[in-house]
Amino acid sequence: MSKFTAYLKTKSFRNTIISAILVVIVVVLIAFYSLGYYTRHGSGVLVPKVLNMQIDRALSTLKDQGFGVSIDSVYVLDQTPGTVIEQDPDAGTNVKDGRMIYLKIVKNQAPNVALPDIIDAPYISAEATLSNYGLKIGDTTYKADIARNHVLQVKFAGQPIQAGTKIPKGSKVDLVLGDGSGASEVEIPDLVNQDLDAARFVLKNSGLTMGLITYQGTITDSTNLVIVSQSPAKTDSATKVANGTHINVTVTQGKKTP
Repeated sequence: MSKFTAYLKTKSFRNTIISAILVVIVVVLIAFYSLGYYTRHGSGVLVPKVLNMQIDRALSTLKDQGFGVSIDSVYVLDQTPGTVIEQDPDAGTNVKDGRMIYLKIVKNQAPNVALPDIIDAPYISAEATLSNYGLKIGDTTYKADIARNHVLQVKFAGQPIQAGTKIPKGSKVDLVLGDGSGASEVEIPDLVNQDLDAARFVLKNSGLTMGLITYQGTITDSTNLVIVSQSPAKTDSATKVANGTHINVTVTQGKKTP
């Protein structure tokens, strides 16, 4: 033990310890500076601003400065197709040479949306509904009908279309509205012994409205209902009612008899 203690006090031991410490310091410094050189720590280039540029110009700007580019697209109403609307990293960010820049641009083709059901809706309500679906109102025309400013028909590219029809988002649809006039009185149709669906059609074409539906007896099939009475009904003393009148009916299970 005394020999080992004596050895620790020798110059040879001190030189060995100092050499080992110096080796460790040199290795650490070499590793530090080598890593900094390999990763180019503290060096880089600033990302240019390409937001709101057309994609051709944005690509040229980025590639001229050595950046890679990845592009995604999305449809945005009222935005010019091909415009850059997002970039990552943001402009002014210090990045390495050759860094990938991710862009999102406005694509040309709009996705299709289903036309919502706006028939009989007031103009203001129809306008809000269409806007929620990304659609716009084009021309409006009027026809004689008691329902003033209510939608009677929807047209696209000059042709009538039904609710559920797929059209490009952002499209304009033309509306046919009631002018509030119409005939003051219309003939009361005879709905007794008519299928319920057929009666709805008759009332709509007559300028009348289906009112309260009363079910008589046990109903097991809602697709096979026939009308057994109506109110008001045509009589010798009353043959007409005001346009838009509600016709109440009583239905039962069954089919129309010959």
